[in-house]
Amino acid sequence: MLHTPRARRGMVTAPHHLASQAGLAVLREGGNAIEATVAMAAALAVVYPHMTSIGGDGFWLVAQPGAAPEAVEGCGAAVAKADVALYAGQGLESIPWRGPLAANTVAGTISGWGEVLKTSVKWGGRLPLSRLVEEAAWHAENGFAVTLSQAELTEQKWPELKDAPGFKETFLIDGRLPREGERMKLAALGATLKRIGQAGTEDFYRGDLAKSLAADHARFGTPLALADLAVHQARRPEALSVALKNATLYNFAPPTQGFASLMILGLFDRLNVREAEGFAHIHGLVEATKQAFLIRDRILGDPDSMPEQPDRYLAPEALDKLVQRIDREKALPWPYPVNPGDTVWMGAIDGEGRQASFIQSIYFEFGSGCVLPESGIVWQNRGSSFLLSGKGPRLLAPGRRPFHTLNPAMARFKDGRDMVYGTMGGEGQPQTQSALFSRYGLFGQPLQQAITAPRWLLGKTWGENSVTLKLEGRFDPDLVAHLSRAGHDVEVMADFTATMGHAGAIVRHPDGALEGATDPRSDGAVAAF
Repeated sequence: MLHTPRARRGMVTAPHHLASQAGLAVLREGGNAIEATVAMAAALAVVYPHMTSIGGDGFWLVAQPGAAPEAVEGCGAAVAKADVALYAGQGLESIPWRGPLAANTVAGTISGWGEVLKTSVKWGGRLPLSRLVEEAAWHAENGFAVTLSQAELTEQKWPELKDAPGFKETFLIDGRLPREGERMKLAALGATLKRIGQAGTEDFYRGDLAKSLAADHARFGTPLALADLAVHQARRPEALSVALKNATLYNFAPPTQGFASLMILGLFDRLNVREAEGFAHIHGLVEATKQAFLIRDRILGDPDSMPEQPDRYLAPEALDKLVQRIDREKALPWPYPVNPGDTVWMGAIDGEGRQASFIQSIYFEFGSGCVLPESGIVWQNRGSSFLLSGKGPRLLAPGRRPFHTLNPAMARFKDGRDMVYGTMGGEGQPQTQSALFSRYGLFGQPLQQAITAPRWLLGKTWGENSVTLKLEGRFDPDLVAHLSRAGHDVEVMADFTATMGHAGAIVRHPDGALEGATDPRSDGAVAAF
């Protein structure tokens, strides 16, 4: 979608059309990119509940034209009672994916909203939080149509979610699994969103809402207590960046895998591939992914416990050395341990060129599955990514932040274009970002074509357990055969599969024109005026 410049215009994109409309309404009222994105985040927590919740974590990159991007981290740490002994006492060798013992970290995204809105005020933002959550609360109280993906994932994951406290009372309709198109209401969540809108984000951690959340956690038997909420604060780390030949890319610091996304494109840029969609393009990005993931999984975890910082691997000399490990004709043997995840990405650029790239997650679909009855909040299971044995930054300990697949992205081109982009998809996030950016940013494909084009995934994402190189069915059969001969363990999938994530992007051109795209694999939309 191309939108020509005019006064007070703007553009948003999100993986559900009602969220995009909520963001657009805020822009129409004079809100800025941050305010529009908060409105989308709130709406997605209602209308896309299998993918996100205000009981999860969130990461922001925001920027004004010509200024360095700012990062805001709304990431909750492991609670005080969450240690190895807690799980050993239950006879567990790993943290459960579902249920009360999976809900072992604070939910940080609401703190991120509060912190990033301070930047919004500096930008001149004046819309109250009560307005930003208004449409989300309306959909929760009056009902929204169940999407096909929500219906399918509820059915697929029902065996592991049915015993999670509060789940069936919230996400079944008349005691049965929901069907696509049926109306679902989340009245308790709507009331909570209104409460946050009136009382502010601090109420979630240090107010009456915090007391309600802690009481429900105690009722469920999770390790989270009121004191864990009270000590939580959002953070403002420095954004990471890498320079390509024609652009500078930005992404998020640990505990996210943002540096892996930057590494992949930094390495691929050095391969000097000249043509899109051929063997050199796909093989080159897959092999760059392997090199980045090997480093990521060796060092990434709680930032305060990491053995080394990732920015050293984004330096030109480090990338120049690492690219020599890539064989341009043969695949590095794989598989490697991988991580699932459920997430939403959304972005906005307003009429002043101010940008927001935001990603919000509950880890697995429906997170821990625990739905707090007083507030209607689905709590994340991000802490199930911690380990219970060994050493390193992913070993569970109170106060540690968990490994995150989340990574919102931005790009600034030397020709004056600005771009916000991202995707959900766990392990696939850096790979989809590399597909999207390489097609649009390096090879000049139209933005929507770059997102619609067939994608690939090395390893596992939310919904798939195998660690093959998955290719959508629209790839040229000769290319598929070439990749297989090169040593890739190829698995051909459906032509359009949500396994490849739900991507989106907005580009602001030097003349102020806005161009946006959303993923046909999602329920999303680009909205502009």
